[in-house]
Amino acid sequence: MGEDTMPSRAFSVCPIGRRTFLAGGVGAAILGSTRLRAEPVRPVRIGVLTDMSSLYADCTGQGSVLATQLATEDLGAGPSLPVEILSADHQNKADVAAAIARKWIDQDGVDVVTDVPNSAVALAVGSVVRDKNKVMLASGPSSSDLTGKACSPNTIHWTYDTYALATGAATAIVASGARSWFTLTADYAFGHAMEGDVRRVVERSGGKVIGGVRTPINTSDFSSFLLQAQASGAQVVGLINAGGDTINSIKQAVEFGIPAGGQKLVATVLYITDVHSLGLETAKGLQFTEAFYWDLNEGTRAWTKRFVPRNRDRYPSALHAGAYASVLHYLRAVQSLGSAADGRAVVSRMKEMPTDDPLFGKGSIRPDGRKLHPMYLFEVKSPADSKYPWDYYKVVQSIPADVVWRPLGEGGCPMVKA
Repeated sequence: MGEDTMPSRAFSVCPIGRRTFLAGGVGAAILGSTRLRAEPVRPVRIGVLTDMSSLYADCTGQGSVLATQLATEDLGAGPSLPVEILSADHQNKADVAAAIARKWIDQDGVDVVTDVPNSAVALAVGSVVRDKNKVMLASGPSSSDLTGKACSPNTIHWTYDTYALATGAATAIVASGARSWFTLTADYAFGHAMEGDVRRVVERSGGKVIGGVRTPINTSDFSSFLLQAQASGAQVVGLINAGGDTINSIKQAVEFGIPAGGQKLVATVLYITDVHSLGLETAKGLQFTEAFYWDLNEGTRAWTKRFVPRNRDRYPSALHAGAYASVLHYLRAVQSLGSAADGRAVVSRMKEMPTDDPLFGKGSIRPDGRKLHPMYLFEVKSPADSKYPWDYYKVVQSIPADVVWRPLGEGGCPMVKA
């Protein structure tokens, strides 16, 4: 597909008693109105800007749209709050994403843009949203710059970030004695931010990054990069990529015999959808940091039982969980204010209100927009240890919020007073 933006899709569900309807084939999800009004209430419009067709489609995509729908459904028992959901594919192109966001806000009355996987896309959309005084719920991207030099009074960064991902996995792996690293880094905003965070954590922990190479997004052949990693003699090959790139690089690293040769393979970002695609025989033993796993507790399991049948029997990723939880908290803040019109006011209210949902538990949002919750160091199970469908992870350790997230004063966010 060329540079033209893909048409937005929207879902429209309006309870009239217990009935729902789809309006004109275009989406709307209008929830919770239980009384007659003399004039229609302007709905809150949510734009799920995501990857429907490329390397993040499994861990975000339609699953993030569904997670957003579930959040609106779970708020339906509260005061009247009409909601409409639109969705579009940003094609992993910052200019396409910015154009969609601009049209949504200017022509379609969108109040909040959510999901936004791909850090370069999120940085571009964040600028549009700030200029228009709307809201971006960055549940999909990971660059820690979103709460650092690019922080905004209109952005909440929910699920994870490069600093937290690096802190969990790299600290544990260097502590295990694997001190020399070679990195394969995705050559865009996320990769650059993660590379810097990994280097800082490794060096702070007493290790050293002895080399690295940058790889284009959507790479199908990692052979030349993996040969460089193999030849480096590094104890650890750090894969600083995500989605389809992670799947391809792990498969090819195993084929090249990198783990069998004694080098430890570390995925700095790994989603459950990646593990499902790889299979446990290939992925077993991988350690990584993540914010959510469907089988963590009763709350995560109960929500997953609702999600899976509506997502083609595929289980939720952490990014689906982040889309749900961030939208739920956003709508609670809008309810509290009585309006979604002023984006900065909504974000300010989100920061004032404690967070609480079945997927991340109780938490809070800092002045720089960073959502705080524990992270987990997971290890992928072997096939023999997996007892039921999607039983893929074991918890190595829970990492408290005050340990895993970058200290507030170290990010360089202009909104944070020294």
